[in-house]
Amino acid sequence: MAANSKKADILRARERWAALVETIRSTTSFIPSETEAQRLARIKRLRGDYAAFVEYYFPHWTVNPETGKATPCARFHIDAADNIKNNRNLKAGFVWHRGAAKSTNMDVFIPMWLMCQERREINVMVIVSKNEDNAKTLLGDIQAELQYNQRYIHDFGEQYNAGSWEEGEFVTRSEVAFFARGRGQSPRGLRYRSHRPDYVVADDLDDDELCENPARVSKLFDWLRSALFGTLDGGRGRFFMVGNLISRNSVLAKWCEIKSVHVTRVNVYDNRGNVSWAAKWTLAEVRAIEDVAGYRAFQKEYMNNPITEGAVFKNDWIRWGKRPAWSKFSEFILYIDPSFKSSNKNDFKAAKLWGKAGTGLWHLRAFVRQCSVAEMVRWCYDLYEWTREQGIAVRWHMEANMMQDTILDDFRREGELRGYQLPITGDKRKKPDKFLRIEAISPLWERGFVTYDETQRDDPDMLAGIDQTLAFEKGMRGHDDAPDADEGAIWMLQRDTRRKNFNPTLIMRTNINKMSW
Repeated sequence: MAANSKKADILRARERWAALVETIRSTTSFIPSETEAQRLARIKRLRGDYAAFVEYYFPHWTVNPETGKATPCARFHIDAADNIKNNRNLKAGFVWHRGAAKSTNMDVFIPMWLMCQERREINVMVIVSKNEDNAKTLLGDIQAELQYNQRYIHDFGEQYNAGSWEEGEFVTRSEVAFFARGRGQSPRGLRYRSHRPDYVVADDLDDDELCENPARVSKLFDWLRSALFGTLDGGRGRFFMVGNLISRNSVLAKWCEIKSVHVTRVNVYDNRGNVSWAAKWTLAEVRAIEDVAGYRAFQKEYMNNPITEGAVFKNDWIRWGKRPAWSKFSEFILYIDPSFKSSNKNDFKAAKLWGKAGTGLWHLRAFVRQCSVAEMVRWCYDLYEWTREQGIAVRWHMEANMMQDTILDDFRREGELRGYQLPITGDKRKKPDKFLRIEAISPLWERGFVTYDETQRDDPDMLAGIDQTLAFEKGMRGHDDAPDADEGAIWMLQRDTRRKNFNPTLIMRTNINKMSW
């Protein structure tokens, strides 16, 4: 059975390669009419301009078939290529989000760019992946280009000489050698004639199964920095790891902790909340990916922010229940965490409605969205009107240092339209560390004092808030606006029931030998 599966995989790989070859042939067959002087001037320009090089030689990778227009390189692609070209001994970690064309650039475009420079920039390239078959497939992509890309051949001559990606190695006519290896596979003795590897790329070495086992990660990291790194000639050459950060316990994470390793981190959103590769994706498209993937998966795959579910809150602590009658509640709190108005576009705004019935705490309604303050304000006013219809009175709170004129202006404008202002009070307490505050309320979930209104089981805002709660952990780079608003509401609900003025009565009792309390 395993042998049949292996044969099927080989057959699929061959079919994929054959299709790729045909695509390369057909899309690069057009050669512009130009004089020899024009051709040489163009080649000189393309040798110095990575984005132009990619667009000219690889239209089958860059042209959108729906629009017929090329998707240009992002700034981070160009910066990486220039850095690699200018540093022959670069040791780097390229931590790029899923879909950022990591393999295409590092395994195909950049090596071919280095090969065509006037000064010889590459002699022996080694591609390493999670297994040998994956590495061979990656090797097949660059062999197909070198063997069948008509534009590249027209400018730089016939490339292919001998070997095959299926065998895990091939050589060009200019005597540049290429090898494929799986992780942990012995790389010792890799060389071509007098040349040792000088371009080594470990591509997506980590996977979920590996990262669940710290011992396996440590063993593989030792192999990377000893056996694989040792293939370089005394450390000379370019040596990279590329991938997205799927776990903090990963080979990529350990590699990037080395001080001398240059690390480039690219998330799908940049530091201003804009899409990093805006020429490829619109903001709406990325938001759609985020909606489908869910909070934790999106953070892991697209924001290089792996989150351990249940580090503080456990999934089985989330309890849904039928809400008691409104008359059974002693108090309701709506707590708002608007985030600063000038903050990143991908920040979340959170507003949480909680109620207390007996000793139980009920999570009743939620607003957890990446949006403008104005959208959150409209929701708050709608909720206020809904609570009046239900005949319940809600106390409204917002963190005091968030109650700036810039934020309150949105509330004021909406209030002027509706004819009334929301009675929002500032939370003026001197708050301790956020992690400690939120961690301190987690036993309420564990002991069953927190229940979610089952009518909100399918509400996307409620589910987004639960995702943030389960993802909450110390040092997280993700969003914690929802659990922060939960903590504020719960603190307010329990403040008035605390027996602040309780004075313990000390009863003195005696025995034969001594007095004790």
